[in-house]
Amino acid sequence: MIEKRDFYINGAWVKPIAGRDCLVIDPSTEEPCAVISLGSEADTNAAVAAAKAAFPKWAATPPAERRAIVARILDQYEARKHELAEAISMEMGAPIDFALSEQATCLPWHTSNFLRAFDRMEWVRPLGDHAPGAMITLEPIGVVGLITPWNWPMNQIALKAIPAMLAGCTCVLKPSEESPLNAMIFAEFCHDAGIPPGVFNLVNGDGAGVGAALSSHPDVEMISFTGSTRAGRAISKAAAETLKRVTLELGGKGANLLFADADDRAIERSVRRMMDNSGQSCNAPSRLLVERPVYEQTVARAADLARATRVGPASDHGTHIGPVVNKRQWDQIQGYIQKGIDEGARLVAGGPGLPEGFNRGFYVKPTVFADVKPGMTIEREEIFGPVLSIIPFETEDEAVAIANDTPYGLTNYVQSQDGARRNRLARRLRSGMVEMNGKPRGAGAPFGGVKASGRAREGGHWGLEEFLEVKAISGWAAE
Repeated sequence: MIEKRDFYINGAWVKPIAGRDCLVIDPSTEEPCAVISLGSEADTNAAVAAAKAAFPKWAATPPAERRAIVARILDQYEARKHELAEAISMEMGAPIDFALSEQATCLPWHTSNFLRAFDRMEWVRPLGDHAPGAMITLEPIGVVGLITPWNWPMNQIALKAIPAMLAGCTCVLKPSEESPLNAMIFAEFCHDAGIPPGVFNLVNGDGAGVGAALSSHPDVEMISFTGSTRAGRAISKAAAETLKRVTLELGGKGANLLFADADDRAIERSVRRMMDNSGQSCNAPSRLLVERPVYEQTVARAADLARATRVGPASDHGTHIGPVVNKRQWDQIQGYIQKGIDEGARLVAGGPGLPEGFNRGFYVKPTVFADVKPGMTIEREEIFGPVLSIIPFETEDEAVAIANDTPYGLTNYVQSQDGARRNRLARRLRSGMVEMNGKPRGAGAPFGGVKASGRAREGGHWGLEEFLEVKAISGWAAE
């Protein structure tokens, strides 16, 4: 079993001041695969102190020099990307091919987009011709606390740590205790890339310990959090006492509007996107709204696709889906499936219990419900598993009303070959992102939502701005 009890503080791996052992469980086998330490307030204080001491020099480092140092993380990734993917696969259950092609690659993808945006930043610029001598500067906010989840672990680390360091901030990362190994590899990337001591620090822990200590710490100027809406509320309350900036990327309940004129691959695209990562994505298109003329054929096709979706161990190669992350998550998903049955939704694929052939591992049957009514529990609440709810609609207005009637507002989807309709819907849907006809968002596009999905904007130029303060200066001398 892997032993990784140390924390990365001030450029070195150090023993916890008051750590507690925590087993990391392989969700494919239910067996421990590693042991880490859960840190305390004292460990958090040590990491924040290191970040605070390193901040003045790092903030004053010329942007081009900061860029060159951070960019060297890409070299470390190239040398160890298979090791990174293997850690992600083992600790959170992503099949190894998916971990290598989709999970681990988030690091170079986002880093490259940040570097492109960084090269276009105007750190000092005139306010405008109307105000001679008035300047606007962009400056790092200070020490930032980064709290990341288990479901797309490297994705969220890249979306937070890379722009924070590029902006001139110093940071303390608390990764999820469910998937800490990839974060510790990232800390090694930072060390070997030459990130100066104290600029990047890592303390493992749980939300009640390290997470709460970071959120309320007077020397932390900003918290960037990705996770549940419930935890986001708690972090906001804890941070309010010190008036720090808080950026939140929270849950979702995406609506996917499929019209009768959708292309031939729309149903397959919709189901596969839902089942990816075993449904453990905040931007999953979990509510499939289908125009009535194609409703029954869509239900039948979606059920066939779900039944054809193979489930298997994360260590197996292939295009299957793996287990969900832990027993708590498995139990919660099973409860939602039973709730769907109890409330009268029509189960057309999957259902409760382990898939056939499994007697251990946190595997969930790819499940599809039809005839889901607005207001049902499975239509309202984020399930975070491979469970699709299909809802019929008659008119465009009805579809928009159902889609927007949710506390969340992260990603919505549209499947239609009518360009005018797509454009119209993109403006009417209340969400931070709208993806249409399977087209991915452009490189550097911001990721984030509205309402209970939080209002962070991560990625590219907007992701850098999250970590910067705007300063207005008058009387600037002409040079």
